[in-house]
Amino acid sequence: MAAAMAVSAVRLPAQPPAAEEWEITPQSEAAIEKGLAFLAKRQGAAGNWGMNDLGLVATGALAFMAAGHTPGDGEYGPTVERALDYVIANAKPSGLLNMSIPHRDMYNHGLATFVLGQAYGMTNDRKVGAALDKALRVIVQTQGPIGSWDYEARPRDGDLSLCVMQAKALRSATDSGFEIPRKTIEKAIARVQSMYHPKHGVKNQGESKLRDGPGQFTYGGGGSGDTPAMAAAGVVCLQEFGKYDDWRIAKSMEKVTGEIARAKLPEKAGTGQLPFDAYTLYYIGQSLYQVGGQGWKDHYPNLRDRIIKGQRPDGGWLVGPVQGPPGEVYSTAVAVFVLAIPYRYLPILQEAKVGVLAGR
Repeated sequence: MAAAMAVSAVRLPAQPPAAEEWEITPQSEAAIEKGLAFLAKRQGAAGNWGMNDLGLVATGALAFMAAGHTPGDGEYGPTVERALDYVIANAKPSGLLNMSIPHRDMYNHGLATFVLGQAYGMTNDRKVGAALDKALRVIVQTQGPIGSWDYEARPRDGDLSLCVMQAKALRSATDSGFEIPRKTIEKAIARVQSMYHPKHGVKNQGESKLRDGPGQFTYGGGGSGDTPAMAAAGVVCLQEFGKYDDWRIAKSMEKVTGEIARAKLPEKAGTGQLPFDAYTLYYIGQSLYQVGGQGWKDHYPNLRDRIIKGQRPDGGWLVGPVQGPPGEVYSTAVAVFVLAIPYRYLPILQEAKVGVLAGR
């Protein structure tokens, strides 16, 4: 089975677009620097922050790359390099990026593959590219019959949370010059679209009826699991797959922006509180940016300022779903990543709407 991972031209700006004046504030710049210092101080020589979840280790590296720190270069270059080296060194012979229990296979794999794609796009490092190529083959080979992925690395279908992990990994690789089989993308798009659920009524009433009322992407496509995380995850999936004009995006973004508007500033500053748990924040921030337009202008400042106010004096944050020291790394990395989105250093944030269906 060939995954058709041929390298093609990458259409990305030579330099990332400059952030608009309102997107980055002195307070957000200071929060990013404090967050990065927190992460760097706690990393350790092994590069893994004491964790064996490769997805979380990779997310730690992502925070630095989002703020413009590339592997091996500059103040935090060694920090990024150690984290990426740890991920690559612990890949299984198949290319699977998971050291934890099998039930975490595709969570860790999707997160880590996405970050490797971003690192390769920023550096063209052959070592990263080789690991990325094998990791992509795992994703292609483990896609289920109807287009999604299971928790374990096997060709079996699962929920939307697994789809979004792999969607980001596939798009990340495409932006970095890899081609993905057309069939893989088409099946995934159809599966994600099937996970949209109307708030009132039943799904089989026809698309024209579905368009009339409110609705959103849900965990399994039914009436339960209608969380802001899943609304944002479905949006991110379709954006990554190039379906920018899908009507389901606007419907789900109503849920996302409504939740941002309802999120309150922490009563006290410096508690480590985030406006959402780290998992939800990760997708809400990306969905808001990727859809862009007036929604980004209206709601990102609210999200940004709530993140900043919650930062602890030591530079970290801690709000589930992961607890303890790993949770501090995960929460802080996600918070820094969302605050750094306007820098647009990551290839996936440079607004290059490439033809992700150009693969074989």
